[in-house]
Amino acid sequence: MISSGEIRNFLIYGVLLALVATLPFWGQDYWLTIGVTIASFAAMVTSWSIFSGPTHYISLSTAAFFGVGTYTTALGIEYFPELPYWTLLVIAGGLGAVMALLVGLTTLRLSGVYFVIFTLGLAELVRQVVTWLQNWSGQKGLYVLTDLGDREIYWQFIGLSVLVYIVGWLIQRSKVGLALRVIGDDEDVAKHAGIHTSRLKVLLFMIPGAVAAIAGAILAPRYIYIEPMLAFTPLLSFQVVIMALLGGTGRLWGGLIGVIPFVLVWEAIAISMPNQTTLLLGVAFLVIVYFIPKGFVGILLGLRRRMMSGGREG
Repeated sequence: MISSGEIRNFLIYGVLLALVATLPFWGQDYWLTIGVTIASFAAMVTSWSIFSGPTHYISLSTAAFFGVGTYTTALGIEYFPELPYWTLLVIAGGLGAVMALLVGLTTLRLSGVYFVIFTLGLAELVRQVVTWLQNWSGQKGLYVLTDLGDREIYWQFIGLSVLVYIVGWLIQRSKVGLALRVIGDDEDVAKHAGIHTSRLKVLLFMIPGAVAAIAGAILAPRYIYIEPMLAFTPLLSFQVVIMALLGGTGRLWGGLIGVIPFVLVWEAIAISMPNQTTLLLGVAFLVIVYFIPKGFVGILLGLRRRMMSGGREG
């Protein structure tokens, strides 16, 4: 049953979405470029939060799935030009989901730092394999030549972000969402309660894997030339995690609150101090962990509770 408050929120989201979708018509090229970056991270961060938010499993494997998606589009356009573009996105999502399934079956029995380390090494492993295959075939990279511009790419990411949000909202309201929260609180208790924790974690881990692969497939035409170092950059995995933590994983919409300011600050520093971006990443992580561990969502919810308690006292 959908409450009146949820209906009101959906109406507000709908109006905001309509305004955001019109950006290509009134925004300058620079802001459209920023809009593509924000929309792409919004989809990946939200999908990451669907799994990692309630379970507290920190995954650094986004770059591995993203790279698989970029190469799916690149190889499809190069060797199968008769395939419709949208089928490449579907194939990329399927490959990302299957890859996440295989990774999940072998790693989600791990926990804590062991899971983090394995997912961090996954992108590097896949990158080295792709590099070896390209060197063996005599290729260094692939050109992705299409008629798609930032406008079309932006709208694709808006659609993907909306789809991911709806899926996350439905999961949160379901028994699966409740089971995930129990797993995050205490996995041993979840097992004793009859929850098949391993199966549930693997199935949910497939969502960020598929979304990251689709995001890579959508962005491939923007890069024009794809090579392993670009497609599988570990920096992407850290960016997704930091944006999610900055916004706060306590609410599904927290990711977007973290994405927008981080992208704007990152863009400003990348332009003025391009050699300091890695330093920014480290500083951002330390600030979040020590000063706002629950992200902006925690701050906003805390302010709301204070206002409500103050109103009752008055």
